[in-house]
Amino acid sequence: MRLALWQDFSPMGNIGAALIGIRRAAQAAGAMGADMLVLPESFLPGYNHPDLAALALAGDDPALGRIAGICRDAGCGLVLGYAERDGAQVFNTALAIDAQGQTLARYHKMQLYGPREKAIYTPGAAYETFDLNGQKAALLICYDVEFAPHIAVLAAQGVRVILVPTANMDPFDHVVRHTVPAMAANYGVTIVYANYCGAEGDLTYVGGSLIAGPHGEILAQAGRQPTLLVADVPDRVGWRMTTQAEDFRAV
Repeated sequence: MRLALWQDFSPMGNIGAALIGIRRAAQAAGAMGADMLVLPESFLPGYNHPDLAALALAGDDPALGRIAGICRDAGCGLVLGYAERDGAQVFNTALAIDAQGQTLARYHKMQLYGPREKAIYTPGAAYETFDLNGQKAALLICYDVEFAPHIAVLAAQGVRVILVPTANMDPFDHVVRHTVPAMAANYGVTIVYANYCGAEGDLTYVGGSLIAGPHGEILAQAGRQPTLLVADVPDRVGWRMTTQAEDFRAV
């Protein structure tokens, strides 16, 4: 399996410009044979946009239809982070679409970060898993991946790939340097962690988007500039896998 992520500046509410950028990234990823491209958290309309709730997209929004068309044209699946409106509720959502433009999964962020997210969003209540080229995959969003119990539950369900839109800002660069690779190694999963770069309002993003393999190896990692990363997911090597799940002794 070949997976990709796109690290970019926030579109800051400019949906048209965002869709143009998504198309370019998807076409490039598709040309390199990627099966799935992961975008940052709430990329439509932008994570720290002051009118984020007002700009949240309903399920029939034309922008989502255009995303499906982008996937078909590029021959590449896509995980889109966006603010989703469902009646009076707004969710921080990750939407997985395959290369034929069909929806594979829609996940709502469970671990809302800070007072702003908790004031805007309704938390999710369920995991979402799906088949990705013969491997069981799941979606998480940003802060979710920092909670080991979530990774443990998904790994116990047989998940092998976790796709994570994120909006990780200063001073939390330890997450891209240490937390994500450690989660991948401890639970034997590949994690694709797609972040922003640059500034948006009062936030400065750390960049550092990465693809971590199932033994904690960093297969590809960005700096603090716009970057398209593509990496082949290695096979899990049995003798290198942790046996913590079997060996754990509760006290």
